[in-house]
Amino acid sequence: MPNARDLRSANRPDRERSPQIDEDVTGQELDRATKHEIKTLEPKSAEWVARHLVMAGRLIDEEPELAFQHALAASRRGGRLSAVREAVGLTAYAAGHYGEALREFRTYRRISGSNVHLPVMADCERGLGRPDRALDVARSEEANDLDAPGKVELAIVAAGARTDLGQLDAAVAELEIAQLDINRAFSYSPRLFRAYADALAAVGRTEESAKWQRQAVVAENALGLGEDEEPDIIDLGWDEEEEAREEEARRRLLAQQQADSAPAAAPGVRDESQSAVVEAAASDAAASDAAALDEGSDDAEGDYFESDDAESDQDSVEADELEDGTTEDAEGAAEDYAYDAGDADTANPDRERE
Repeated sequence: MPNARDLRSANRPDRERSPQIDEDVTGQELDRATKHEIKTLEPKSAEWVARHLVMAGRLIDEEPELAFQHALAASRRGGRLSAVREAVGLTAYAAGHYGEALREFRTYRRISGSNVHLPVMADCERGLGRPDRALDVARSEEANDLDAPGKVELAIVAAGARTDLGQLDAAVAELEIAQLDINRAFSYSPRLFRAYADALAAVGRTEESAKWQRQAVVAENALGLGEDEEPDIIDLGWDEEEEAREEEARRRLLAQQQADSAPAAAPGVRDESQSAVVEAAASDAAASDAAALDEGSDDAEGDYFESDDAESDQDSVEADELEDGTTEDAEGAAEDYAYDAGDADTANPDRERE
């Protein structure tokens, strides 16, 4: 459903209109780095871009095509920002628009200098029916600079490309990397173990495949995923201790201000008067403190912005060529664990691959 307030200056029917933004979206839901980048835009455009990016992130898993349209709407005002081009690429990839996704990821890499999406770029080549180009990406110099999770994802894509070419033994070899350790697990290990198990099964090594499938379950349980995953607990209340400290400081400041503003009097009278003022202020502050704790507090709703969209940014439709990147976005690996490989035989039975 198009945004009713998105009326272009010329109101031409051949121009795309942005999708509707949910009323509860303010744009403040974005992470700090993205908000800092968006602040370089004019204020109204910044809020427009931020709210569409929030919608893109909200819908990418359930409605990827609609998420892609939100990202495109953001690119019409923020097409020169790396965060916007990244969002367009990710939503296009999720929606199956591999050509558009590949172009956006190339532009993102040129703007940001980051190769973090190199595995997704290789998978886009697979999606376009070009597994040989996907292998070229996997063998590029930039691939050597990826962090451990990035190398794992690229290896899985390369194994898939080998499978597309009918090279099943080579697919197994692509996954035999340093991160494939049966006795240690990181955040990427369950996915790597299952990919390796599938590759082994494809070449007829069924016993080894079953072993790695069981080990994927063990790794998930050790990482708190799968059946042993614990629910996220979010505290929506306030910190009572911190609030009490703030109220105490406010009470002291109020008492001091009232004491300082008391009228001048004889020394003895003034001392008694100031003491009475201090005690009265402390009593009033304590009463208001108790009332505040009883009533609680609610967050105020932010203002919403309805805006006309601007002309399309030419940068969002340029044809980019694959270029070399220079840096990477480092992602920290999860803490590792060690467990006895012999316990794998007693682990939960094989589970269907997600």
